[in-house]
Amino acid sequence: MLKDFFYKKKKYATIPSERAKKEIPEGIANKCPKCGAIQFSTELEKNLKVCASCGYHFILNGMERIQMTLDDGRLFEFDSDMISADPLEFPGYPEKVGKMIEKTGSKDAVITGEGTIGGYPVVICVMSFDFFSGTLGSVVGEKITRAIEAAMQKKYPLIIFSTSGGARMQESILALMQMAKTSAALSKFHEQGGLYISVLTEPTLGGVSASFAMLGDYVLAEPGAIIGFAGRRVIEQTIRQKLPDNFQTAEFNLQHGQLDKVVHRKELRTVLTQILDMHTVKEVSSDGR
Repeated sequence: MLKDFFYKKKKYATIPSERAKKEIPEGIANKCPKCGAIQFSTELEKNLKVCASCGYHFILNGMERIQMTLDDGRLFEFDSDMISADPLEFPGYPEKVGKMIEKTGSKDAVITGEGTIGGYPVVICVMSFDFFSGTLGSVVGEKITRAIEAAMQKKYPLIIFSTSGGARMQESILALMQMAKTSAALSKFHEQGGLYISVLTEPTLGGVSASFAMLGDYVLAEPGAIIGFAGRRVIEQTIRQKLPDNFQTAEFNLQHGQLDKVVHRKELRTVLTQILDMHTVKEVSSDGR
């Protein structure tokens, strides 16, 4: 009897039924790909999509980045109707482009335009990894080149947020040509004294890292962002050596002189404003003040 009096009922974890799972709204919570922590989507968005447990910076799409970066999230967009053609008649490419447009709501992997940051006017290009893994194709190269030319004409600073898996294979040599085209436009911009700030985000690889992404007067990166040309596995197979665990991270690149600064997402707007302020010519009044 005393045994029954002190008996404690065991507690078991319950597995939600299929019906219960269906009743839970989709997208209400997110799992961190780095530490596995589960966080409510609303709380994650308040934290600028940075994991509260480990600090992992979730990948943003172009519009999310613009909302976080520009004053009031306002952008005067350039070339919004530009869509990839199929000059090489790659099998199934037009259909895939159509599906990407329907899925993401974007016409290609970059959004370009002008706005203000901290009150300073800028021309901005923001790449989206959710559109064909942010691959560099003819449209991306053309839009970025036109944005560079607009920055030259308006004498505005240029900011490019990069994220990419490399050149777009469906456009072959035409995609590779965008590396030279954007780099040549940046060279002219530099000759005219233009300010170019490059921000590398998770991940920035291939032809993008081998061209405009690394040509900034300032090259910044978000914490933990993977930055490089070829992937880890390809490099290890080529050199037949084991690479360090932090190889190709933003911190590794900073340590080896490839970056100017690693900036937390919460501090990025402030840092960009400070850089723009340093490069702004301030008028001097008649009394010298």
